[in-house]
Amino acid sequence: MSNRIQATFDQLKQQNRKALIPFVTAGDPSPELTVALLHTLVAAGADVLELGVPFSDPMADGPTIQRASERALKLGVSLRSVLGLVAEFRQQDATTPVVLMGYGNPIEAMGWELFAQRCSDVGVDGVLTVDFPPEESHDAFEHLQRHNIAPIFLLAPTTTEARIEQVARLARGYVYYVSLKGVTGSGSIDLSAIEQKLPQLRRHIKLPIGVGFGIRDAATAKAVARLCDGVVVGSRIVEEIENSTEATVLDKVGALVKELRAALDQS
Repeated sequence: MSNRIQATFDQLKQQNRKALIPFVTAGDPSPELTVALLHTLVAAGADVLELGVPFSDPMADGPTIQRASERALKLGVSLRSVLGLVAEFRQQDATTPVVLMGYGNPIEAMGWELFAQRCSDVGVDGVLTVDFPPEESHDAFEHLQRHNIAPIFLLAPTTTEARIEQVARLARGYVYYVSLKGVTGSGSIDLSAIEQKLPQLRRHIKLPIGVGFGIRDAATAKAVARLCDGVVVGSRIVEEIENSTEATVLDKVGALVKELRAALDQS
């Protein structure tokens, strides 16, 4: 199965570069700014975009991303409107991979078959459903794979060998390694623990591995990039959005992502 995600990682590998994977919540700070924000991320050096689908009870997300979800939900952003925003983004960008990140409830409500079809129609490349473990997701992910959409899974420091093997069989695109126990934006990252864990993951997983949770600055991003194939930055970017005005948000987020990109290119 080849799609934009694989093409992007293949190209980065040839260039000996690491993927920068920023996360933003769709509809935050406003639905009108989301598409411009995505284009800003790409212009600043993002390789893959993770777009959060707002959800009322985001259990893996810390306070920063929870607040972003709440702001977007108050503005009426739904799964359908998120798909509409991806379609709008694709009018000007046909190449940057877009991964939807969220929870099973809104997708279940729409129905996996229709969801997969709509993702295909608008140009979504991957789906990461935080609360859908591999044991329970065969039917759901069959629909995704039929439409050449990558099911993307989270692995954690506590993940067992058996679970790693299972994810290795089902995952496509890349695997997202959660670098610390806890929710997004919490705690500080332990580089030596990541360094110890990655060989175990690579024994089973042939896909690129992205590392996220706890990456808050360029120096940490650079250090993590040396250990893996991609660096995911979410809470720090969402914080920048929260602390900006609508007039300054694109410039501020662009500057932050450029800084992260420069750090990764030195790794």
